[in-house]
Amino acid sequence: MPVLSAIVWVMITFGSLSGELLHPSDFEYLGAFRLPDEGDYGWNWSGFAATYYPGGDLDGPADGFPGSLFALGHNQLQLVSEISIPVPVISPLKNLDDLNAATTLQPFSDITGGMFGYLEIPQAGLAYLPAQGAQASGKLHFCWSQHFQEFVPTHGWSELDLSSPQPAGPWRLDGYTPYAAADYLFDIPAEWASANTPGQRLATGRFREGFWSGLGPALFAYGPWNEGNPPPSGATLTQVTPLLLYGIQQPGIPEIAVDDSMKMRTFNPDDEWSGGAWVTAGEKSAVAFVGTKGMGSWWYGFLDGTVWPDEPPYPPVPRWPYDGRGYWSDSVKTQILLFDPEELGAVARGEQPTWAPQPYDSLDIDAVMFDAERDPYREKYSLVGAACFDRQRGILYVLEHRADGDQCLVHAWRINSPLSSMTLSIELLTPALARLSWSAVLGATHYDLYRSGSAQFDIAGVPWQTVAAPDTSLQFSDGIGDPAISFFFRARARSGAEESVSSNTVGEHEFSLNERLDRGRVAHD
Repeated sequence: MPVLSAIVWVMITFGSLSGELLHPSDFEYLGAFRLPDEGDYGWNWSGFAATYYPGGDLDGPADGFPGSLFALGHNQLQLVSEISIPVPVISPLKNLDDLNAATTLQPFSDITGGMFGYLEIPQAGLAYLPAQGAQASGKLHFCWSQHFQEFVPTHGWSELDLSSPQPAGPWRLDGYTPYAAADYLFDIPAEWASANTPGQRLATGRFREGFWSGLGPALFAYGPWNEGNPPPSGATLTQVTPLLLYGIQQPGIPEIAVDDSMKMRTFNPDDEWSGGAWVTAGEKSAVAFVGTKGMGSWWYGFLDGTVWPDEPPYPPVPRWPYDGRGYWSDSVKTQILLFDPEELGAVARGEQPTWAPQPYDSLDIDAVMFDAERDPYREKYSLVGAACFDRQRGILYVLEHRADGDQCLVHAWRINSPLSSMTLSIELLTPALARLSWSAVLGATHYDLYRSGSAQFDIAGVPWQTVAAPDTSLQFSDGIGDPAISFFFRARARSGAEESVSSNTVGEHEFSLNERLDRGRVAHD
């Protein structure tokens, strides 16, 4: 690996630049679900790319898990399918029969139109974004790369209709090697992008095992719609902002130049950071990488402990299944690694070098995985793959490789934050029909509505009505228009056992005020 003999940068040591960070205690495990059974070449050996689509499965059940997932199927075919999201289930005994299964919404399709050809040990990423710039529709953004590669185009987009994807691309990221820029892919929150990477709402990067992509996961912000709608095939995207790179990209050299002073503190060449998501919950946030974490000592050679030297004499190659040469370590665990978005913002603004940010926390997830062990006899070395995030409901999805036979499982966590209060309003639709409406609360799964005959009442007991998010209104006729009855209403947002503070009180006394205002408008007109 190339080593820098001198680094011209004054290193500044930062603590956390933000007091509103997510920590493992904010991650509530919800359970797992199975993928559809599509045969040997469907979801077997899959899970390397996925994205959440909020507009998917519109006719699905109101079970708190709306939307859909677009995900990559068998790793040799590189086809994309859209699936529903069933309710995740926690199985204490990790019994696959306890889990619900997703259904197919759109069958497998080549969303690239064959633009990349055959890829040796492919890597891929998917990310949905609503229409940006001059786009007329939301897009399924993608990237594809392979194990050994020069500076070639890797990124593109397609339509969401898998029967007519109309792919655009591929494009290359100006000056950056696919070894660091083309694997995981996810959206950047609009507010953060506006302040730090204007017009660039996509984050893309890669961690290539060993040292070739730098000494930790890499990440870049870009927005292809800024350079054409779409940019021409083969175009070089010049508007790219580095957010994280543990090394230096030298012009024309695919391998990132590195030095120990630029490494991630927990770096191990046997790491595999295979997915990422920009997770948020209220005012809290984190940039999360998921993957298989190498632990303890590492070596280059064979899984049985045989070290392969830089120069001969070389040792005998072990027998199968230990004959695969690569980077290995004493043990591995599955993990979610958390970075401070404000430290990445400082990199984007040029205030820190790209290798300055460090993970501030991590979450070990072996305990909920169904099969968190490497198995050379099954050629199972990668334990988890892609990640994606439902930002409206704060749900993180992570795909576990080959935990259901050769198929993936999908695990889900809710990212919790204090629920904000609701603002409640009421209006009379007809003399006998009223509607309660309220402001949406981020992270809420349900809204509990209470009513009383007294204007001064405390919320207690069983709710009068419960409405599942994302609905934010309720029409009712019970008791409306009866002059002998007056009702008053309050509400709370709820997520699991967590509840918001109580809303304001509204009641039928507001109807007479509205009627007087309406009569005044008629007289004035």
